[in-house]
Amino acid sequence: MSEADNRHSSFDHRLLDEQLSSRLRLAIMSVLLGCEKIEFTLLREKVGATDGNLTAHCKKLENAGYLTVEKLFVNRKPLTLYAATEEGRKAVKKYIDRLTSMLE
Repeated sequence: MSEADNRHSSFDHRLLDEQLSSRLRLAIMSVLLGCEKIEFTLLREKVGATDGNLTAHCKKLENAGYLTVEKLFVNRKPLTLYAATEEGRKAVKKYIDRLTSMLE
């Protein structure tokens, strides 16, 4: 078996974090890594999602421990803020490292 064949056979997609394998969830986490906190509508604009789609994907990331949600009222209007957790930051780094090693 050649070296290229050996590298290809070691490619195991199951090593990639399923939560981050979604394009939208990876986009959400990428935005969150670039800021301390972000408001729902700004996050929605940055990732190009609908309200419902963003809410569903953020809930999955929250359940995985990758982000936190803070709900406030400002001038009697609801405000939802999202932030990446330390666990979420580590998970993205690990995802990128694994993906990079698979591509080498």
